[in-house]
Amino acid sequence: MKNMLALMAVCLAALMSGLEISSVPVILPVLEREIHASFRELQWIMNAYTLACTAVLMATGTLADTYGRKRIFIISIIAFGVTSVMCGLAGNALWLIVGRLLQGLSGGAMLTCLIAILSFQFPQGKARSRAFAAWGITFGFGLGFGPIIGGILVAWFSWQWVFLVHGFIALLTLILALKNVVESRDAEAQKLDLSGLITLSLSVVGATYLITQGSSLGWNSVAAQLILLVTLLSALLFVWIEKRHPHPMFDFSVFRIRAFSGALMGSIGMNFSFWPLMIYLPVYYQSGLGYSSMATGLALLAYTLPTLLMPPLGEKLVVRFGALRMHPFAAD
Repeated sequence: MKNMLALMAVCLAALMSGLEISSVPVILPVLEREIHASFRELQWIMNAYTLACTAVLMATGTLADTYGRKRIFIISIIAFGVTSVMCGLAGNALWLIVGRLLQGLSGGAMLTCLIAILSFQFPQGKARSRAFAAWGITFGFGLGFGPIIGGILVAWFSWQWVFLVHGFIALLTLILALKNVVESRDAEAQKLDLSGLITLSLSVVGATYLITQGSSLGWNSVAAQLILLVTLLSALLFVWIEKRHPHPMFDFSVFRIRAFSGALMGSIGMNFSFWPLMIYLPVYYQSGLGYSSMATGLALLAYTLPTLLMPPLGEKLVVRFGALRMHPFAAD
């Protein structure tokens, strides 16, 4: 029973992560109208979450190994609930961007802890497979039905409830996690690679800022050139630090494994093709075609529903035919 309740906590956290990714794009046109957000601000409402989530992923793994996965998980749940309420109460685009940045930090930390908790709490075999399957299906449900859930919340209540609802889910997740998730640590955990974290964060933020705002700044402007210089130097410093650090945050030797590199390239291709449309399709449907929020959510089911349906099918195909046939670029 304890493991079942712990799994429910993990699945609720995964549900929040999935919903937050796919439900927010549906309300972007609503935010443009109601809080008078510019197109640039709408971009940053999305980018702030993604950037913060990316920056904290690797650092959270080290912190969780050192101070306890359950402890970091509990902290991240509380932070996600509080920052979600902060987003829901934001009165203008600036405060919403700040809230999304903080929400991304807590969301990335929460997502990182989930896999470690499942791996420790459930013994290897059928129990672990079923636990990971439940986690994957729940996350897929959040991604797949996030647009329609977001559309319903906007239609029945207001855009604020797309964020405020996570406060209630986080509270339930916290209650389940406190008594049922087992604490675990890594006895061989190393200190946080702070220099690597800082240089990586600067590189990611700088690159994203240039991609989204470079044309507005002017590519030949002093500001754009300075940001480009800082971004390149940070990226070079990150590589230099990680290659010389005794316990690097990112081990570049993994790129020598062809299967890993192939799988990574496939993931990059999926992200470049799938996620941009998650942002721009809702804007096009509502601003271009005049769809309502709910109609947009229903239309997007054709695009997002496969994220719920394909993981179980993909798992069966991999078991039957092997990962190599399903992902030929991962050949070693």
